[in-house]
Amino acid sequence: MGLVLTVDLAEVAFTRFTVPAGDGVWTSDEHPIGFAATQLVASWTAHTPPGSWIEVELRATTGSGQRTKWYVMGRWSAHGRPRSSVPGQGDQDGDVAVDTFVARRPMAAFQVRVTAHGAGARVDCLGVLASAVPPRPVTPSASASAGPFQLVVPAYSQHEHAGHHPEYDGGGAHWCGPAAVAMVLAYWERGPGPDELGWVGEDDPCPAVDHAARGCYDTSYQGTGNWPFNVAYAGTYGLAGFVTRLRSAAELERLVRAGIPVITSLSFRSHELPGSGYSTSGHLMVVTGFTAGGDILVNDPAAPGSGARVRRVCPRAAFENVWLRSAGSAGGNGSGGIVCVLHPPELSLPPSDGNW
Repeated sequence: MGLVLTVDLAEVAFTRFTVPAGDGVWTSDEHPIGFAATQLVASWTAHTPPGSWIEVELRATTGSGQRTKWYVMGRWSAHGRPRSSVPGQGDQDGDVAVDTFVARRPMAAFQVRVTAHGAGARVDCLGVLASAVPPRPVTPSASASAGPFQLVVPAYSQHEHAGHHPEYDGGGAHWCGPAAVAMVLAYWERGPGPDELGWVGEDDPCPAVDHAARGCYDTSYQGTGNWPFNVAYAGTYGLAGFVTRLRSAAELERLVRAGIPVITSLSFRSHELPGSGYSTSGHLMVVTGFTAGGDILVNDPAAPGSGARVRRVCPRAAFENVWLRSAGSAGGNGSGGIVCVLHPPELSLPPSDGNW
């Protein structure tokens, strides 16, 4: 059985599992969550030689002690056969929305199961996010007051790829995820080499973004926004990673000041995020630093142009509002603070309150 490392806190808990190497099926012990959770998200990195793949499943235990069926959270291969979420799993207990199990009844515990198909398939890193994010006002957090700080993260624009590779959702407005992951890979000096990019096209402004789109593409969802697939793609270049929820920009600062850029998910109307110049029902930005006053420095792939234009300053309170608010909150929807954290496995993360 795997070793479980966890600290349970109300509303958000992240659990990391150690999965033994070898073919076949591994099932975790039942893991108590510690609060009445409403969502589960699994994320992983894996080694899948040609012809092999993995399947990751979750099942939950309700507060009354009843177990759900096993839900498939993703089928993954670095080579794309398969790389798919699984629709149509809904029942009286819940459903899988691409990469997220949404419970119809509060969950008290869960199990995770990994099946390795084909020779040599293995999971290197596996985590499960359990959360309950009720609609509520967002209270702005105080800055760490440690002075200005910025990571030098390469800046890529998704719009420079408009119309590229329709088979991977066509670039442009749809490629904020690939652009964000490509930026973070480049920051860590990882990513595809020239021998992997010949298919992209010689006139492409940043072939690494197209490559990330192909590597993250979910053939069922028909898009590049599957969170675990973005983590798994980065894992093929030696990074560890996970999906979790943060509670404030103060937690963002803890990670970024430790040298780790963080990919965040936001939705907003243009007037809600001053300086953005656009509205979005869901968009990813890479947080790279903080000003002396605590405002948030981002690489925004939706910015027109590239380079310096992609680097923007977001007012702290406005950013926290559109990032931390939950679906159904007054004023609009939000991600409830969801993030993707990618880092070299040898790098120690800063102290956590149980969500990484």
